[in-house]
Amino acid sequence: MDAPHDTWDTGGMREGASLVRPYILTSGRTRSRVALALEAPIRTLDPAPAPRWPGSDVRAKILQLGVEAPSVAEIAARLSLPLGVARVLIGDLVAQGYAQVHDTLDETSTTDERRELIGRTLRGLRAL
Repeated sequence: MDAPHDTWDTGGMREGASLVRPYILTSGRTRSRVALALEAPIRTLDPAPAPRWPGSDVRAKILQLGVEAPSVAEIAARLSLPLGVARVLIGDLVAQGYAQVHDTLDETSTTDERRELIGRTLRGLRAL
């Protein structure tokens, strides 16, 4: 039997390719501990607690992206993760104090906030 290993680490695999099944990354969980809208911006906390994950770990990659405050959907697209998997992993990071989810628009949102969301959405679509 092989020695146990960290299923989060995808080191040694080709960039963009993953042999790890998505449900392994979430330990079979399909729901996030935190309510996350697809358009919710995620920001890495500064200073964030120092995790001890290798750079190839998907959680480390999410935290690296979180510096730019992308949405949940943008993170999933950039890392080629199924949306449900991204939600669970991001929810874990928020619950552990590594990242923060920002509120999305509601009835009280200003015109400028709405324009900013539309602009971010367009930039994200162009990046894909």
